[in-house]
Amino acid sequence: MQLQTSAKDQLRAFVSRIERLEEEKAALSADLKEVYAEAKGNGFDVKALRKLISIRKQDDDKRREEEMILATYLHALGMDEEASADASEAA
Repeated sequence: MQLQTSAKDQLRAFVSRIERLEEEKAALSADLKEVYAEAKGNGFDVKALRKLISIRKQDDDKRREEEMILATYLHALGMDEEASADASEAA
């Protein structure tokens, strides 16, 4: 299968752009790793930071809906603060 010159040039351009973006992505990944390491060195919990970043990316309505569902499930299993307080008072 032969590609015409214009198609070859276009292919080379795409490959070049992809390679450049992959390099940038690797550099950004290394930068993120450094920031998380710095935060950890200053006493912050990296797992909690990652969760916080994840939550901040979400749409507010979607986040509230997920939190309500989680709260409902926790309550159903007796794992929320209200259920714990009720159990303490009963004892």
